[in-house]
Amino acid sequence: MSDADLLALSVRLARAAGEAILAVRVAGFDVLAKDDTSPVTAADHAAEAVILAGLRAATPEIPVIAEEEMAAGREPDTDQEFWLIDPLDGTREFAMGSDEFTVNVGLVRGGRPVLGATYVPGSDEMFSGIVGVGAWKQDAAGHRAIATRAVPAAGAVVLGSRHHGSDTRMEAWLAGRHVADVVNMGSALKFLRLAEGAADWYPRFGRTMEWDTAAPQAVLEAAGGAVLCADGSALGYGKPGWDNPSFFCFGRIGDR
Repeated sequence: MSDADLLALSVRLARAAGEAILAVRVAGFDVLAKDDTSPVTAADHAAEAVILAGLRAATPEIPVIAEEEMAAGREPDTDQEFWLIDPLDGTREFAMGSDEFTVNVGLVRGGRPVLGATYVPGSDEMFSGIVGVGAWKQDAAGHRAIATRAVPAAGAVVLGSRHHGSDTRMEAWLAGRHVADVVNMGSALKFLRLAEGAADWYPRFGRTMEWDTAAPQAVLEAAGGAVLCADGSALGYGKPGWDNPSFFCFGRIGDR
């Protein structure tokens, strides 16, 4: 399959998973705790089942790393190419009744995210991108290309985590920078708002996992942005334990 075909598959499955999540919301659900104390619901499992079935049927040669399978101890062997899936990024927000949650389907090659689809079921926004080719958004207004923006003269709009926004490391990082506003929100939405040019920076100091970031990072980089570690290197994939270090998202690499 070409990258365009793989992206179309990602988009289709992310949307189908989002529909499964909304069906669980309508039916009602319980919130349970995983071994790491993070929340999980029937919606997480339903969405992951949709994505796994679709990927394994269409691309059986590509391993899949998926959040809930990993939590259950099922970790496949990976090579240079693998899918990274977060079926419901922002379970806390979903459980609270917020629409700030996403479905993330990303493809990694050689330690780098190369394409991804991130769907926002609550607002019916689909973001997708192929690094080096372009990024797109589909919503009620139609399908269109998106791109990051230069920081406005009034200052940067900075996005923070809904649950880690008061981190003192954020305050230290912002000191001395020309900032117009700081807005906290949940899930991968922060990457997406940078990708479509609605915000400028997203520093992340709290814990994240690779499946949280692969798809939205691909979208952001495809739109002209960057996701960097503290040493200035690009955030990579296939790390031991699948944990991410702190990272910093920029709409334009020169505006940091």
